[in-house]
Amino acid sequence: MQAALAQDSAGGELLYRALAEAIGQKITDGQLPRGARLPSERILAEELGIARGTVRQAIDELVERCMLERKRGSGTHVAQRFEKSLTHLTGFSEEMRQRGMVPGFRWLGREKGLPSYAEAAALEIPATATVLRLRRLRSADDTPIAIEQTVVPAEFLPSPDLIEDSLYAALRTRNATPVRGWQRIRADIMSASEAELMQASPGAPMLVVERRCLIADGRPVELTETRYNGAYYDFSTGLQA
Repeated sequence: MQAALAQDSAGGELLYRALAEAIGQKITDGQLPRGARLPSERILAEELGIARGTVRQAIDELVERCMLERKRGSGTHVAQRFEKSLTHLTGFSEEMRQRGMVPGFRWLGREKGLPSYAEAAALEIPATATVLRLRRLRSADDTPIAIEQTVVPAEFLPSPDLIEDSLYAALRTRNATPVRGWQRIRADIMSASEAELMQASPGAPMLVVERRCLIADGRPVELTETRYNGAYYDFSTGLQA
């Protein structure tokens, strides 16, 4: 970090931007893991031999970029960001476990009923068919990060009580594993009720993923809208020329 600052100073660039980039690189490389607490501004300033105001500017920039977060009474921490691949079909619980995190959820609603016209069309079922409509607050290591609403034809999953923590695990036990699908991503902002659930501020950014998945024989099994807290999530995909 000190080397980066020295090079930046020699080039005449703003010192606080060099510090922000050095800290940001350590976060990206995993040297500063999610949730890690940074030394205080005073200690960083003394260790690096720079003004405390410069350290504060660097931290302010990283807070604006959602890489750091200030917690009242406990200092500055690396933000709990998650990277989600757009090229692999995995359920939320499996995805969190692959990252060494503990997935969790809280039911916001679960009911049986008739599909809407749009749901029946997307799931390719009659308007008289029965569906499960499931709404959950999803969390990782007890941090609420997404609101998920899923519609599943009852022929594949007759009761929400069959879900322990993972919808996909429940579907697998009934030979209805999703194997392919399509998804669309759009931006939105949190309503007051969503912000309260996700411990955020109304109007905070969200990433909304709408997903439709099929089982091996081509029948649609899942229609899901997941509203992710934009402060925690990055989406990644591969590119090829």
